[in-house]
Amino acid sequence: MITRRNFMKLAALCCLSGYGLCRSNWFSYVEALPAINILESNHILVVIFQRGAMDGLMAVTPYIDPMLSQLRPSLLISAVQKGNTDPNKLIDLDGRFALHPAFGELEPLFHSGRLAVVHGVGLSISNRSHFDAQDYIETGVLSQKGFPSGWLNRSAGLLPRSGALQAISLTPTLPRSLSGEIPALAMANLSDLGIKLPTNSNNLKEIALKDIRDLYAKSNNKTLRIAAQDGLAASQILASGKLNETLLRDDLPYPKSSLGSSLQQIAKIIKSNMGLRIACTESSGWDTHVGQGTTNGAFARSAKDLSQALGAFWRDITDYQSKVLVLTVTEFGRTVRENGSKGTDHGRGSCMFILGGSVKGGQVYGTLPELHAENLVDQRDLPVTTDFRSVFAEVLRGHLGIQQMQKIFPDNPPLGSIKLF
Repeated sequence: MITRRNFMKLAALCCLSGYGLCRSNWFSYVEALPAINILESNHILVVIFQRGAMDGLMAVTPYIDPMLSQLRPSLLISAVQKGNTDPNKLIDLDGRFALHPAFGELEPLFHSGRLAVVHGVGLSISNRSHFDAQDYIETGVLSQKGFPSGWLNRSAGLLPRSGALQAISLTPTLPRSLSGEIPALAMANLSDLGIKLPTNSNNLKEIALKDIRDLYAKSNNKTLRIAAQDGLAASQILASGKLNETLLRDDLPYPKSSLGSSLQQIAKIIKSNMGLRIACTESSGWDTHVGQGTTNGAFARSAKDLSQALGAFWRDITDYQSKVLVLTVTEFGRTVRENGSKGTDHGRGSCMFILGGSVKGGQVYGTLPELHAENLVDQRDLPVTTDFRSVFAEVLRGHLGIQQMQKIFPDNPPLGSIKLF
């Protein structure tokens, strides 16, 4: 039911959303809410930001490189196996690269051709600040720090409008990548928008909508007035029971973590055919300066969480796999040489995982040199041989069908030669 607490929660969530120019009169928009169409989902992009900077060399190890044992004596996992049977051994991918054992659920996806890896990817400019690097990655613009919109928001603007849940982030606040003029919603949990209206009282429903109309219509802030539109629309959709509860599965071992919960909820929206096109969430714990560990430790914990969450998500959306692509991204990699605290410091190149039904998987894309000092940036970092934006552009073209790259990446990024589709 509508309570003061729920009303204010909805108001706050609406204000966290990013919006552009008003498309229709506020009052007519709200009055039209009961007629909102629930559209069948078309191709969907899910982006997971690994905040903290993932060590790409530990995630996908060039295990035949002889320098690894010298540069990372306490971080080395030397044994290699085929198949995922021993949690203490690297998992061979192609005779050169091997997967960290904590990423074990990704191995069958790789060998079935659904998962691809891009190595040596990152910022083409030098930056080792978490805040700045994340800003560049999420805006997709390197020529201007603090660009006013994110690459996913601009991408959403080039897609046909498909409803209030077209672009969402299962995070407490809207990430920079989805911020901008195009409508997008952020919520830590679907229940945050699921305000329950009594079904036996149209009068209460009318009062609730009138209160929300009045709150925003009287505001002098145009952005605030506009911001409530899709937030309220999404709340009405969720409250109406359009999410198909019969599609939920209790037998999938999602990890009991923030990432596991958010991916499970994204799967729920996908299976309910509500017009979702772009979804975001986050994975944490990748800043491994101290005690990075090998098969146990900080890195392994985050890797296991991501692997299990992705594995459960992919099984959960079995009937929708041809429509969905998952992209992971991190702000930069780690130093090639371990530090004195048995960890790694801020570096340059890392790797991305791309999972999708139409992806040319089973390959490690990109260029990775031998790890001799003369091949490293500042004799310490994995060089960036693939601009992160070229991967973004390939995904947008091949999966979402967006061709206007100049509108997404205004500073003309190098597109490279990686072909994922």
